[in-house]
Amino acid sequence: MTKSEVMKSLTSKVLELMGNKATASVTLGDVQGVFVKPKDQTKLESVSFIYSKDTNLSIIQDETQTKKYPMVISIPKEALEKAANTDNITLFTSVFRFPNFTKDAKNSTVLNNEVYSIDMGTKITNLTNTINLIFRSVKKKDATLHCQSWDGNGSKPNWITDGCNTTESGDDVTCECVHLTFFTLLMVPNPTETISSTDLTNLTYITSIGCGLSIFFLGVALFMHFLLRRARQSDSVHILINLFVSLVLLNLTFLTNEYVANTGNLIGCKLMAGFMHYYLLTSFTWFGLEALHLCLQLGRNSTPIKHYLTKICIAGWAPPAVVVAVVFCLQKYNQLVIHADDGKDVKMCWITDSAIHYVVNIGYYSIIFVFTFATFVIMLRWIFLLKGTAANRHEPLADSGKRKGTGTSDALTVMGLCCTLGLTWGFAFFAYGALRLPSYYIFTILNSFQGFFLFIYYYKTSKFVGDQVTSEKTSTTTEPTSVENPYEKPKDF
Repeated sequence: MTKSEVMKSLTSKVLELMGNKATASVTLGDVQGVFVKPKDQTKLESVSFIYSKDTNLSIIQDETQTKKYPMVISIPKEALEKAANTDNITLFTSVFRFPNFTKDAKNSTVLNNEVYSIDMGTKITNLTNTINLIFRSVKKKDATLHCQSWDGNGSKPNWITDGCNTTESGDDVTCECVHLTFFTLLMVPNPTETISSTDLTNLTYITSIGCGLSIFFLGVALFMHFLLRRARQSDSVHILINLFVSLVLLNLTFLTNEYVANTGNLIGCKLMAGFMHYYLLTSFTWFGLEALHLCLQLGRNSTPIKHYLTKICIAGWAPPAVVVAVVFCLQKYNQLVIHADDGKDVKMCWITDSAIHYVVNIGYYSIIFVFTFATFVIMLRWIFLLKGTAANRHEPLADSGKRKGTGTSDALTVMGLCCTLGLTWGFAFFAYGALRLPSYYIFTILNSFQGFFLFIYYYKTSKFVGDQVTSEKTSTTTEPTSVENPYEKPKDF
């Protein structure tokens, strides 16, 4: 029998033995339970239970005295009213305390190794006034606390956060739940690795300044596109602009994330985490689509694709929305705490399940990185081959009269291409062991200049395309050869 079936059988027997009595206590080994019936079913009131070593599990009439006890369970009047509207049941409330409860498949640690069960003989869900389980003077022991519930089915508990919110106030933790079932306070160990307060401060400043710079330069590029050059841009530039929009929104959500996390608004924090996660995934996706587009452009005889831009935009924006919706429904977004060695913590809204993070984010970017890196190597080879061909023919490179610093220009083009394909994010793969801190700094600094390099890259490629069109209209003797613009299809030499 499952725990749920055992509880139903036990409840039925206890209610039968109680008869007309208003309260009853049950002890089965180290398991304790309390049953209470309302004195007047026409005047229902909230009911509270307490637990301590001195009182064991018991009912408390004076709710103003609950602050004296280390564990309090409060059942709102609304729950009793919902139960009273159910036909053919005896109106009651029962609470059981299970010490040394069966471990789940993950061998998770629960607070004080205890689980509480709350039952009213019928299914109670979607409460406006929550059932509160208050744990006082909690010793966290370098762990993050999460209120969890289980429906009682199966041989082992499957703890989930559905329907329960966790609120911390000093050393007190309150579980606010909207349904009845088994409850516990799961203790998730914090990562053993911390970061020094100096490094955390430095990285925070670099990231904030870098995000601001990226927003500025990408904003200038968007301004140029929408107000100055929109009519003369190619599909390649339109795809690049979608990447810009995604990165601007990602940077904006990142800059405002900590502020939202510090407000303590749980719903707002979950929404912020969802938005930032969405724009992160769309940025990864547009990195991949940029690489795909470059590969298609390199195909000399590629067949035109109908509604190409529309299909690309759907692929860039729609799938990440589905992933975020699923993660949101699984309630994996919440407040995350980054620990420093001096005890100061930084809060942010993000994914709290490491398995989801590694599969959805790290796993997805790994696939994108392999594809974009291969495309980057191919593009570099194509650019150098193009340069070599032009040199062998003694043909002047486009705009060669205006540009003298070809080395700097080539370096900017390569860095812009790296940022366009998202290769700078690859340093996150080295964030382990002795390379963890250096990779943080390299990753942060490179991505701080991402917006600048992308702006230069956009300006050079966009300007060059425009210049090439003008050249073709005004001259019949010079065939422009594009070295800086890897977007254009290769010409026949």
